[in-house]
Amino acid sequence: MLTRTLAPFIAGLFLLVAVSSAAAEPPQHYNTVALQAEAQRTVQNDLLNATLYIELSDPSPAALANAINRSINEALRIAKDYKDVRVSTGNTQTYPVYAKDNTLKGWRGRAEIRIESKDFEAAADLIGKLQATMQLGSMSFSVSPEKRYATENDLIAKAISAFKERAEIVRAALAGRGYKLQHLNLAAGYNAPQPRFAMALRARSAQELAAPSLEAGVSMVTVTASGTIEILE
Repeated sequence: MLTRTLAPFIAGLFLLVAVSSAAAEPPQHYNTVALQAEAQRTVQNDLLNATLYIELSDPSPAALANAINRSINEALRIAKDYKDVRVSTGNTQTYPVYAKDNTLKGWRGRAEIRIESKDFEAAADLIGKLQATMQLGSMSFSVSPEKRYATENDLIAKAISAFKERAEIVRAALAGRGYKLQHLNLAAGYNAPQPRFAMALRARSAQELAAPSLEAGVSMVTVTASGTIEILE
């Protein structure tokens, strides 16, 4: 009697276990193909970054620090006249200098200022003035973040369209009746060129160096669409 009562329950339990096991198994995918496509655009660089520095030596560390601070303060004072140029202080370091017999000979210090601007003419003019007392350490050109972001947004649709075009080519080659998108990943890339600049030939005064002639160049912005599709038979 007890066995007859439990029989339906046990059968139902086995059915529940079988259904749960089937639901736990991941779906099987066949005819899966990985694809990648990209969209690119050449963009004019609109942002300049430059670093200028001063490097001095002195037997006294206090005198050295004072001289460097005066030079940096003067550079910042000059830069205040250029409203469209962002100027900030950079790395500053002081280190001892030793003679051949390993005795302390003096101190050497270095300090930087950094320049960022979309106004190339104003930035070049400021750099020319600062080079009267400072050295140009580096200069680079790039696409500003807001311009790069807008370009990437525009390229997303083009990259996806190129991906779908390749997916259709694969479907036709495999004689499928269609395809199903399983996964899609979008990634943005950016390639900036090496900076190019040359000193202008004309100097404006004996104390002031000529402003550098700038060629900002272009950068390549890329959006890549990669993913997998399942070809439907």
